Amino acid sequence: MSRVVVFGYSGYAGGAITRELAERGHDVLGVSRGADGEAAAVAVRAGSIFDAQLVEEVAAGADHLVVALHAQGEPPLATALPHLSASAVAHGATLSFVGGAGSLRVGENGPRVFDTPDFPEAYLPEAQAHGAILDSLREAPAELDWFYVSPAAEFGSWNPGERTGEFRIGGDVLLTAPDGSSTISGADYAIAYVDEIERGEHRRERFGVAY
Repeated sequence: MSRVVVFGYSGYAGGAITRELAERGHDVLGVSRGADGEAAAVAVRAGSIFDAQLVEEVAAGADHLVVALHAQGEPPLATALPHLSASAVAHGATLSFVGGAGSLRVGENGPRVFDTPDFPEAYLPEAQAHGAILDSLREAPAELDWFYVSPAAEFGSWNPGERTGEFRIGGDVLLTAPDGSSTISGADYAIAYVDEIERGEHRRERFGVAY
């Protein structure tokens, strides 16, 4: 059993990951600006990921720090990365992110999804902000243990899907079905995420999850 801190535990992806962790018997602390003890059967704490002192406090004794938050905002999520990384290293915790699909490539040596002309302009700032976090993680010192999980292109509360327990794991290329679709349910994404927490098969790597 691991001690896992989930920033953004009350959101769509964070909530699914939190439930999966709790069901598997992990010790989970959910952190959110509007912490709600009824949102999940876990310990909760109100606070912000941008509060370096709070991050240091919750990282003490943690095995994993999970970040399931929007990347684009005021301030941008990337501004929390230095103290998140420092706390993770200091306490021997793995730092991981619920990422986006936009930074995946459309094919081997192809452009990133958010660099293609058909990528929706409304989603571009968020996708690029998440891509910048991934770039920063890849440049982080070797002592930082991290992983980053990109979902399928059609992933979100508007397309929750069902729990099947069956999915594919990819690398830096967007996974698509024979019909060209790229989907994953929240529950199955969470299974893949928690599997990684338990198995540690993608240390200092990004991987993708889709049907």
